[in-house]
Amino acid sequence: MPYWILKYLATPVLRFFFRIRVEGLENVPPAGGAILAGNHLAVCDSFFLPLVLRRRVTFAAKAEYFENPRTAWFFRAVGQIPMKRGGGSASQRALDSAREVLDSGGLFGIYPEGTRSPDGRLYKGHTGVARLALECKVPVVPVACMGTREAQPIGRRIPRLFMPITVRISRPLDFSRYQAATIDPLVLRKITDEIMFELRELSGQVYVNAYATRQAGGAEAGPARVATLPVESSPPPERPTAMAGT
Repeated sequence: MPYWILKYLATPVLRFFFRIRVEGLENVPPAGGAILAGNHLAVCDSFFLPLVLRRRVTFAAKAEYFENPRTAWFFRAVGQIPMKRGGGSASQRALDSAREVLDSGGLFGIYPEGTRSPDGRLYKGHTGVARLALECKVPVVPVACMGTREAQPIGRRIPRLFMPITVRISRPLDFSRYQAATIDPLVLRKITDEIMFELRELSGQVYVNAYATRQAGGAEAGPARVATLPVESSPPPERPTAMAGT
């Protein structure tokens, strides 16, 4: 109930103070479990995406948000799941909660990069999103937010008002062809890289084939690469198979 009350109250306010544009809203499945995999440029990414969706979406939020009384009430009210970056039992509980959301037919939002981009580029994704998709047998819907970094740069608490924000949604990606290899690390890497490739296409960001860190400038930018077996002359990756929107 708090989720829908906050959404009802916040939607007209955010739409008044920001120029929000949505592309591909019809690509979100109208029912059934699905993972929304997004790029992560600013804290407010987690506000604008639920705003434009007709369905409820549960995000894995940084655990530190739940330790700060000024933000904890909000993230608990909207049903977000605390996720510790370091892994361990707390992260496992968060993943178990994510599975419950998906198994019950809900939408679960996750940022495969694991943290906000330190410099606006798109970084290598962690494979947890691939494992969730295969274990729960659900599609992955890549979602790119643009303009949120300009509205709320790292270190800025309150976003700049009247900034243009674009939310671009891809068709669902079907990875059922990998269902027999749910624990193969090469398969998980390949699926994750396909998701990141689609996010690069949606957002137009420069791709960095390294994990994001809290400090900018720690990795060299380069073209997106899909994981393959270590063969010297491997062919270029194919675009991921997409499920037709309903």
